[in-house]
Amino acid sequence: MAVRQRFLKYRVEREVLDEQKLEEVAQRKTYSDTHRPIRERFKGSIKCTVPRLKKALVSIFPILYWLPKYSIWDYGMPDLISGISVGIMHLPQGMAYALLASLPPVFGLYTSLYPALIYIFFGTSRHISIGTFTVLSIMVGSVTERLGPNVDFLKSNGTNVTGEVDTDSRDAYRVQVAAATTVLGGLIQVVLGLVRFGFVGTYLSEPLVRAYTTAAAAHAVVAQLKYMFGVSPARFSGPLALVYTLMDICSSLPQTHVPTLVVSIVSIVILIATKEFNSFLNPKLPVPIPAELITIVAATLISSYTCLNSSYMVSVVGDIPSGLSSPRIPDVSLFGKVIGDAFALAIVGYAISISLGKTFALKHGYKVDSNQELVALGLSNTVGGFFQCYSVCPSMSRSLIQETTGGKTQMAAVASALIVLVTILKLGPLFQELPKAVLSSIVFVNLKGMFKQHSDIVTLWKSSKTDLAVWIVTWVSTLLFNTDLGLAASIVFALLTVIFRTQTPTYSVLGNVPGTELYVDIETHRDVRQIPGITIFRSSSTVYFANAELYLEALKEKSGLDISKMIIYKRRQEAKQKRREKRAERRAKRQEKREEEASQDSPWDSTGRDDDVVEKSLGKWTWDIHSIIIDLSTANFIDTVATKTIKNIFQDFSEIDVDVYIAGCQASVVEQLEVGGFFSESLTKRRLFATVHDAVLYCLNHRGATTLPGYESSIV
Repeated sequence: MAVRQRFLKYRVEREVLDEQKLEEVAQRKTYSDTHRPIRERFKGSIKCTVPRLKKALVSIFPILYWLPKYSIWDYGMPDLISGISVGIMHLPQGMAYALLASLPPVFGLYTSLYPALIYIFFGTSRHISIGTFTVLSIMVGSVTERLGPNVDFLKSNGTNVTGEVDTDSRDAYRVQVAAATTVLGGLIQVVLGLVRFGFVGTYLSEPLVRAYTTAAAAHAVVAQLKYMFGVSPARFSGPLALVYTLMDICSSLPQTHVPTLVVSIVSIVILIATKEFNSFLNPKLPVPIPAELITIVAATLISSYTCLNSSYMVSVVGDIPSGLSSPRIPDVSLFGKVIGDAFALAIVGYAISISLGKTFALKHGYKVDSNQELVALGLSNTVGGFFQCYSVCPSMSRSLIQETTGGKTQMAAVASALIVLVTILKLGPLFQELPKAVLSSIVFVNLKGMFKQHSDIVTLWKSSKTDLAVWIVTWVSTLLFNTDLGLAASIVFALLTVIFRTQTPTYSVLGNVPGTELYVDIETHRDVRQIPGITIFRSSSTVYFANAELYLEALKEKSGLDISKMIIYKRRQEAKQKRREKRAERRAKRQEKREEEASQDSPWDSTGRDDDVVEKSLGKWTWDIHSIIIDLSTANFIDTVATKTIKNIFQDFSEIDVDVYIAGCQASVVEQLEVGGFFSESLTKRRLFATVHDAVLYCLNHRGATTLPGYESSIV
């Protein structure tokens, strides 16, 4: 049985409110009331009280907020289970992603340990898992390979340079490059956080980030193909480096090392099968089966017993030193060479971190501070860089595991760090026989989710062509250029789309919805009517310097009034009228003189044709439109250029006897108009109205009407 929908009704009766009356009724505060002098604000900011000190400490160290309230009974076991699950994932991902960064695998384990411990004290998210991440690893790898290429570390036999690479010296230098880049990127994040620049992440829209990670996944795959096929392609840099590298790998396929390829294929099959099994039994499994850990353990055992390295020349991880690395001061001389890469890493890492953090915070009902997240991530990178870690951010897969396995707080990160710590101290050497092809296979399979993001093209085609353009430009630029240049080009293009949208907004003429005080676009709604003699004009975006001229042109077009031509035409008519008045005056004098001289009728009497023309021309100049209402309800700010433009609109239309009014201004916009010198003796706040309907009623009353034509019975 169909349920009949019931509509509620309301009726409001009040006087028409212009801005001046509204301020009197609402008792609006003055500028001095809402804006204290700088000296007073500075004194207030440095004033120290116990509550303020406590609040400051909690904001700097968020752990002080939740740790005293931590309940071992409620949170202890869920955090422990979650931490163990995430720690198990850290091991294979840390070693595998270190290859993406062109670093020895043990440094991936370091990166999974130190930054996570730092984030516990400063981070505001309870569920993200800080550590290695695919995209950042690729970006670090592009820096380390650019500044530490193999050709710079070829061994010498005393007289000639051989083709053999001194891997120890190369890796040591690349670690220095990665550490310097990480420290510098961390410092950039800290500074941005301290100056409250957390909103910078909002400029990286979701289409941009998803396209960027999708293209970065292609870089990751190409970087791992050499390990999976056992080939040694040349390294390329600059534009089209990915294309040249892929072409070189394809040309090297005839030299594929078959045992290495077999290891890769078997590892991929096992990983995919285990992950599909996980997906099938996901509702029944309390903890997912650690596919990566099982694979590397099995591969290490098989490699050790079959001597894959010595017998079949399969490349293995090699020496993994046990024990923790001692802190070292980064090589500051490298800062100038890596500052661009460090800034790109800082921005991308923060964008991924804040997007994941806000997702989990919204789901679980807590708040994430964007500025504090910048500081927390920056300190994690800065401190981690001193321990030879490379740039970190949360991983989607690990964070989902931490959340779905019941993790409540960052104490789960303590448990996962203990797993990594034990591995570094005791178990690291056991993985020395692990084939690098297995780690590459782990990276390859884990990128499946990123490659699925290509389906965004279909979704965005249906929803937003502009976002689709951002996606495609980001994807193409990141593929063709390095990840840092690709990111820069993507951000520039995304900002251009914002400018383009504000420069080409939708301009509308509004009409009244019968029986209501609502006004909508007459072109997109059928049952609305334009108020006779009144043009209600609205822009879909705010008015500012970039579109002020376009705004004026659109108003002329929509109103049908070409002000310049009409002013010229009016002045010509006024000049003609003055000439006619003078001629009429001269004729009247001659007529009077003739009447005195003669008694017969004069041909220049008062009923003559010319006097009729003069009489008609003496009336007030009028047009079909007598009032224009500018709806500024969409404007959230107004700059000096827009202020002057609107003021000129008032002056120009007054020249042709058309009244102009403004409706729907926010209080901040009214204040900006006031500060910008918009108001004067002739242009007061009486020309501004609270709503469009207020302005319409005033216009009609001003012109002698009392109600809207055709709607007398429905509108009050």
